[in-house]
Amino acid sequence: QVQLLESGGGLVQPGGSLRLSCAASGSIFSINTMGWYRQAPGKERALVATITSSGFTIYTDSVKGRFTISRDNAKNMVYLQMNSLRPEETALYYCTANVETTPGRNLRVWGQGTLVTVSS
Repeated sequence: QVQLLESGGGLVQPGGSLRLSCAASGSIFSINTMGWYRQAPGKERALVATITSSGFTIYTDSVKGRFTISRDNAKNMVYLQMNSLRPEETALYYCTANVETTPGRNLRVWGQGTLVTVSS
């Protein structure tokens, strides 16, 4: 079994910054792609950013230049640095990972989410 635990959410003013962290633990042989999604009130969950084990990144257009995804493979962690936050980015932010639990056996795992509120 694999667990993802997010942290770093909270209340921030428009234009402010937050850094989210996500730690993977459990039965892990290796972790392929890790990423962040978000779900705003009344909306579907949507991609924010992903990063492969080799560091290749993908961002949704609206966060390019403001958000940075990174990871520490040795610690099984992924981070999301969010700058210049906007009120419409208020959402529950979820960490996700494609985990190889044993060689050849892959599992998609989700965290419980961490709430980010952007408001003055």
